[in-house]
Amino acid sequence: MSGMMQRAATIAVLVENEAGVLARVIGLFSGRGYNIESLTVAPVDEEKRLSRITIVTTGTEMVIEQIKAQLDRLVPVHMLSDLTMEGPHLTRELALIKVVGRGEGRMEALRLGDAFRARVVDATTESVVFEMTGNADKIDAFIALMRPLGLAEVSRTGAVAIARGTRALAA
Repeated sequence: MSGMMQRAATIAVLVENEAGVLARVIGLFSGRGYNIESLTVAPVDEEKRLSRITIVTTGTEMVIEQIKAQLDRLVPVHMLSDLTMEGPHLTRELALIKVVGRGEGRMEALRLGDAFRARVVDATTESVVFEMTGNADKIDAFIALMRPLGLAEVSRTGAVAIARGTRALAA
């Protein structure tokens, strides 16, 4: 039965920085009905023309192994790492959180923002925009606390992740 257990996987992939690569990666997931919880991509080496894609997904061990094998077979993939299985790693996300309100609700939002180390990056007499970095659980908790205080809008980057210590994803 342990093979049927769902687990989250954070997969980092080094790919050629060329048109269509992201579409192929997304196509691999959607074509097989796999879920993408978060996906970020950015160039990391201009000289070698490489981008890094970080994908957070969930599935059984078998599904995650299939995802990794199929990603590895995509032509432009240089290196793939399942950070969740290969040892300690750091995961962070950036969020912008807009809260609309006045008076006591606004004061409470600012107090909680301070407690969560969220930076105020914009404020009007009726709104506050917080910038927050941290793991998804921390950001989720802050957003939940802002709901009754006038949460109006959330924009999140998705996860970025990197191995701790000397392990590195490099071509």
